[in-house]
Amino acid sequence: MPESYGSIVLPRPIFVVSDGTGDTAEKLVRAALLQFKEVVVHVRTFPQINEREQLARLFRLAARERSIVVTTLVRSDMRRAAAELAKEHRVRTVDAIGSLLVQLSDFLESVPEGVPGRMHRADDAYFQRVAAVEFTVKADDGKEPRLLPNADIVLVGVSRTSKTPLSVFLAHKGYKVSNVPVVLDRPIESEVYDIDQRRIFCLTIDPGSLQEIRRQRMQTMRMSSNTPYGDMDHILAELEWAEELFRRNPSWPVIDVTNKAVEETAATILKIIHERGMGSDWREPGQL
Repeated sequence: MPESYGSIVLPRPIFVVSDGTGDTAEKLVRAALLQFKEVVVHVRTFPQINEREQLARLFRLAARERSIVVTTLVRSDMRRAAAELAKEHRVRTVDAIGSLLVQLSDFLESVPEGVPGRMHRADDAYFQRVAAVEFTVKADDGKEPRLLPNADIVLVGVSRTSKTPLSVFLAHKGYKVSNVPVVLDRPIESEVYDIDQRRIFCLTIDPGSLQEIRRQRMQTMRMSSNTPYGDMDHILAELEWAEELFRRNPSWPVIDVTNKAVEETAATILKIIHERGMGSDWREPGQL
């Protein structure tokens, strides 16, 4: 049971221990925590743990705070040390990568190298992802139509359909992304029709959701309430204009982003990209 003082419930501590950055383990823990409602936790991440003495200090602390420890330690000696220390200090521990490495080793008939930080090394793939982000920033919101032929993915949609955050998310996966705004009574850039049409994806959204998003945007930007930007009639006309464009181009998949997280929309796009044989092994289509 969580500790409490009167009506105050103290958060349950969760230690995330990694010999790398700890990003993977923390994301795994937070994804699992989403399945638990009304729980109060404090997730603490301890990266770059590469020595037994570091582990020992953490397990002593975990024992004092009655924390559970989740580890992603790729070195077998560190995993053994964690298991020994957990038993010694009676700390509940989850080895989030050890069993996977054992099973993969058996399946692949190969021994893992046990080198920490492989996911974040500055290799060719890393620099290609950096280049993808730089490209995507330059190609945001249709600013550079001349870059369209070099894009891996082109997003088309009206304002506030998550084009920019989706573009940036995909760029961090290694894809050069250009996004093209659809504006009422204005044709889109002609360059769109000169590129590989299989790389174009359309984004649509429920009118009510779009109006709410735009109204929040208007408040943040202190825009006048008289602008048609948040007016429902204007929004309906914009969406109809966009839908007509999409109907004229049936090869462009249309994705409804209403109440969807960027990660979910990105997963849909990458699934289609790979089904069309246009993905690359060095990118990160998983980890969504």
